[in-house]
Amino acid sequence: MGAQWKAKGKALVADAKGKLFGKLVKEITVAARGGADPASNSRLRLVVEQARKASMPKDTLERAIKKGSGTGADAVSYERVIYEGFAPHQVAVMVECLTDNVNRTAPEMRVLFRKGQLGTSGSVAWDFNHVGIIEAERANADADPELAAIEAGAQDFEAGDEEGTTVFWTDPTDLDLVSRALPAHGFTVLTAKLGYKPKNPVNPANLTAEQLEEVENFLAAIDSNDDVQNVFVSLGG
Repeated sequence: MGAQWKAKGKALVADAKGKLFGKLVKEITVAARGGADPASNSRLRLVVEQARKASMPKDTLERAIKKGSGTGADAVSYERVIYEGFAPHQVAVMVECLTDNVNRTAPEMRVLFRKGQLGTSGSVAWDFNHVGIIEAERANADADPELAAIEAGAQDFEAGDEEGTTVFWTDPTDLDLVSRALPAHGFTVLTAKLGYKPKNPVNPANLTAEQLEEVENFLAAIDSNDDVQNVFVSLGG
């Protein structure tokens, strides 16, 4: 499963592209606060590259940049908010939201966490490391993820959720640097973002099938909220 929870099931996957575009638009809008030129704004450059790989229409991309940089007529400001707590069976969860109205998002999170436990700031953050997360795939069959991690400056790596992909973990400040270095070592970067990696993930084998289903249903309900960008969960692969 990895540190970042991803929806499973055909019905959820079918709806994934539209939801992905919505999330990317928000990320671009927030990143563009630091400047509308991706060449001089590394955070914006990373998310723009991700949007292009997802085949986001050019006009949608440009409109999002204008919204965030304040150069468009419909400028908007999003606030990044983290909600911490537990899914059923004491599985720690970090929920990252981008919202234009915290007074709307906060009560919605309280309702969604009724089947778990909503904590206060810092209640579970101590059990996660703040990291850079890069998902990449081999550009050639001979690419060695261990060597690439060492040469590119990543802290660690592991097999990704999708076959043929690798997740590279970095220090938050090295995310852009490692993303730029990986292609020279045989890997194509698919996504690059900041996130959270659990220090002591729960082994799914310690949960019954029914308990694991309860956790999955809880995470799916959280992820379905329009303000939720990412869900990081302390559950092993």
